[in-house]
Amino acid sequence: MIHPTALIEGGARLGAGVEVGPFCHVGSRVVLEEGVRLLSYVVVKGVTKIGARTVAHPGAVLGGEGQIRGNDFPEGRLEIGADCVLRELVTMNCGSRKDKGVTIVGSRGYFMANSHVGHDCVVGDDVTFANSVALGGHVQIGDGVIFGGLSAVQQFCRVGKGAMVGGLTGVNRDVIPYAMAFGDHAELAGLNLIGLKRRGLSREAINALRRAFRTIFYGGEGDVKSRAAEVRALFHEVKEVAEVADFILAPAKQNLCTARRRGGDSE
Repeated sequence: MIHPTALIEGGARLGAGVEVGPFCHVGSRVVLEEGVRLLSYVVVKGVTKIGARTVAHPGAVLGGEGQIRGNDFPEGRLEIGADCVLRELVTMNCGSRKDKGVTIVGSRGYFMANSHVGHDCVVGDDVTFANSVALGGHVQIGDGVIFGGLSAVQQFCRVGKGAMVGGLTGVNRDVIPYAMAFGDHAELAGLNLIGLKRRGLSREAINALRRAFRTIFYGGEGDVKSRAAEVRALFHEVKEVAEVADFILAPAKQNLCTARRRGGDSE
């Protein structure tokens, strides 16, 4: 199902049921798995693999080289999972020689118009990027993260599983799992309680997370890492608390996004 105006270079591999619409360009080292749809004016280049049933809307450019001065790494790769929706003018870059050489985007993501995934990023499953969200290079995004419109993440930052980043927020420090972050320079505004309830967490698990959050960010003794180790031992049976503590205790290239000085977590 290839429109006559589309250009498919020799060597490209197209699975069963792939649709390539008007004026699309598919490069020679591209793999489109079964049911992929490129609606129109979509460019897919580089060493790029797009998972089954993913849909790319007009103007998307996938597999461009990492946006680095002097970048000369044609072997950089981009891997996009299954069942993603890439709306108008979405851009996703390949990996660079300055990292592992691959950008990975998980399955079932929804990327609204003008959103951007930079080189060497790792993006989890079931994420939602509102309009014009931008990730710098080497960013790590956990499963189920939601970004409000026009938010941006600085290079090498991490945003943990299930977090929510508000619109117009600049993330220049690591955001723990299940938190909400807002502000010109992001601060934690509590836990993403609505998201936790939608995930089906029990009242007991949510209460444990709330206690852990208060202890880590508002506790009186020790630093944040020591308090994270404390709550991990105290709530070791609650998986979500362990995920938060492990995120804080893991090696990182950016500082940790901390909580606002007033209030606890959001209702």
